[in-house]
Amino acid sequence: LWLYVLRRAIAEARSVLEHELETIRTGGTWKGERIITSKQGPHINVDGSRGDILNFCANNYLGLSSHPQVVEAGIEALQKYGAGLSSVRFICGTQDIHKDLEQKLAQFHEREDCILYASCFDANAGLFEVLLGPDDAVLSDELNHASIIDGIRLCRAKRFRYKHMDLNDLETQLKESQSSRLRLVVTDGVFSMDGDMAPLKGICDLAEQYGAMVFIDECHATGFMGPRGRGTDELLGVMDRVHIVNSTLGKALGGAAGGYTVGPKPLIDLLRQRSRPYLFSNSLPPPVVGCATRAVELLLASNEIAQSVGDKTMRFRNKMTEAGFTISGSDHPICPVMLGDARLASLMADDMLKLGVYVIGFSYPVVPKGKARIRVQISAAHTDQDIDHAVDAFIQTGRKHGVVS
Repeated sequence: LWLYVLRRAIAEARSVLEHELETIRTGGTWKGERIITSKQGPHINVDGSRGDILNFCANNYLGLSSHPQVVEAGIEALQKYGAGLSSVRFICGTQDIHKDLEQKLAQFHEREDCILYASCFDANAGLFEVLLGPDDAVLSDELNHASIIDGIRLCRAKRFRYKHMDLNDLETQLKESQSSRLRLVVTDGVFSMDGDMAPLKGICDLAEQYGAMVFIDECHATGFMGPRGRGTDELLGVMDRVHIVNSTLGKALGGAAGGYTVGPKPLIDLLRQRSRPYLFSNSLPPPVVGCATRAVELLLASNEIAQSVGDKTMRFRNKMTEAGFTISGSDHPICPVMLGDARLASLMADDMLKLGVYVIGFSYPVVPKGKARIRVQISAAHTDQDIDHAVDAFIQTGRKHGVVS
């Protein structure tokens, strides 16, 4: 009898899962995975497609994922320090290269100290639970990244959500939370789906007025926003007014993996003692540490790579706008081509691949319903010819689907 009950339960679970999958397919929001058969870069090879394909959807903002010096540093670290540590940091998983990278990241962001994580998702999951208790309050932008939302759910602080980039609503929430011991305003520096930047100066003004701290997630800003690539806090002139920064090594800084928190040394020390993703996850592998360290060193030595992204971004945005497309955000290499319909975004992305341009359609639940788009991302490694080719392909595909005339 128990075997019959078990088989019935498994069959019912499978039926539920298959129904959910079919709902995704019929809704036009199925997310397939194309297979890349080359290294990451502006030009790639894609399984099932012939010839060279232009890649316009990677987070490889500075083109460092396959930079010769970054790759060589990873090889050197692999040979000297091995493939991995088989340990968490506090047991036998901390090498000198981990401490060196943490020191360089703290220097890069001009903060007191740094702690490494396996990803920025882990950094966001590990911060709020440690910093905030039931007597505290967290005030979060309604469109913050999923990892921030999940991290906040893990903490016991009172939660306040303010309207997207709405300073008036933030002030209302700050007034309502004044009885709290500690208050932390939490926002993405750059919001990844639209490429819009948080009004950090206004946020810092309100935080100081009401005695709150400020946290920003800089995953889509570190390395290329601001005169020296330090991020949106540098760009907007508030580096000394933002208290905690989380960011990633998996985008502009080499693109392999890893995340981190920079901020006051007492906070970093406490995270080492209590942050669960740090305490219960293996150390970053030495090759990843080596690659990321060399990427940071390149940026500490020169801002030339960081500055090159801006001109290329404006070239794409201007040409696409002139062609009749609606591009969300402003002055950021995330350039969302707004289409509205999920199926349309998916079909256009498929047609773009046939024209030699790799882009992906984004739809619900990644973005709100009715806000489907193709998110284009510009890299310092793209040439002007690459950008012009992508624009021409968009025009051809857009005409085919009646998006532009």
